[in-house]
Amino acid sequence: MQTILGAGGTIATDLAKELTAYTRRIRLVSRNPKKINDTDELFPADLTSREAVFRAVEGSAVVYLTVGFDYNIEVWREKWPALMQNVIEACKEYGAKLVFFDNVYMYDRDKLFHMTEETPIKPSSKKGEVRARIAQMLLDEAQAGTLTALIARAADFYGTDNQKSILFETVYKNFQKGKKANWFADVNKKHSFTYTPDAAKATALLGNTPDAFNQVWHMPTAPNPPTGRQWIGLFARGMSTAPRYSVLPTFLLRLLGVFVPVMRELHEMAYQYDRDYVFDSSKFEKRFSFHPTPYQQGVRESIQRGMPLPKP
Repeated sequence: MQTILGAGGTIATDLAKELTAYTRRIRLVSRNPKKINDTDELFPADLTSREAVFRAVEGSAVVYLTVGFDYNIEVWREKWPALMQNVIEACKEYGAKLVFFDNVYMYDRDKLFHMTEETPIKPSSKKGEVRARIAQMLLDEAQAGTLTALIARAADFYGTDNQKSILFETVYKNFQKGKKANWFADVNKKHSFTYTPDAAKATALLGNTPDAFNQVWHMPTAPNPPTGRQWIGLFARGMSTAPRYSVLPTFLLRLLGVFVPVMRELHEMAYQYDRDYVFDSSKFEKRFSFHPTPYQQGVRESIQRGMPLPKP
């Protein structure tokens, strides 16, 4: 049995499809799970409950933690450490391996121009502090030999059926409405995005490769990322529209945060857009002879295969 905690999210949905290459026994766990494959086992659960986590993990050989809490620092502080602790203890109790799908919020902001698995952990945001804490909880157990686990770490991501991508919200969605695209801080800085189908395939592969555990892996991401302006151009060409855009400066995010809570949450992460943000996945690519989807192809497929249309 291989179990996905946080089923229904972008990565989890693609991951469930990819896991069929390794097992027919897939358990999907969330408040309201829905089948992705005909043979999926649905396991409704509130993962903020310790008891529910233990029941969900029981009988699993591999557990994938892909939960996404509301983008709110108070929610993160309350729920993430507790969830990680409960998942770790449940995996230890039942002898399950743990795969944690992570992001790069904990990396040193002055090292974003070339991020590898060795980039220093030096969070400069409240959310980064939470992510650093929970990642270290897992790594401490793995290094102590009490847990078999790995971290699958991705850059910002984009792809089909991905409403949580910043590219969907600020570029694709705006173009669909006939509006200008939006970008943060500096449209001339490079910015890597991980293609979600690649990330899902890689996560499933890692979870089923015994010698991949007890280390951090960057998910396959195409090299030489476009600048913000170039990303906007790629979507504009694919959607047959003019590459019109406006840039939201950092100070404006702070002001908007007074009225729009999500902008207040985004403000502390704006540093990721005022400098080059380049994600290196060569470790994974070399180990598995994996070639990430080129950006032009990823954008084309995202549009052709139906990034979800915004609701009227």
